Amino acid sequence: MSGPTRPSWWQRLRQSGILAVLVVGVVAWGLGRVVQTQVQGDQAEALRAVARPGDIRMISSVTCIFCTKARQYMTEHRIPFEECLIERDPVCLADYKRLGASGTPTLLVRGQRHLGFDPQRVAAALGN
Repeated sequence: MSGPTRPSWWQRLRQSGILAVLVVGVVAWGLGRVVQTQVQGDQAEALRAVARPGDIRMISSVTCIFCTKARQYMTEHRIPFEECLIERDPVCLADYKRLGASGTPTLLVRGQRHLGFDPQRVAAALGN
């Protein structure tokens, strides 16, 4: 005579409700990523619609990860911009100091200084 069988780890997981929580969490995360991607695409489209060559100049640093992210964003979304590196370009460094900039990236949007890169703020500065 054998005793009652012990439930497998899968059965215990299902019975405990943890599986349902995991599934809901994964679905919520996935939907969040879809919404985030859509919003980012909409922001990029709005910025691309108003940005013209010469409107955006980014003063960057070689070691600045935020500069790298801004560069990747604008390049990926085909937003026209110019960039200079303070470590490699003496004119760029002089502009950086003249502006009293406190960090990089410093964006000049039609001559108006913005510390950091925010697509919505840049689009607003361009008149969107």
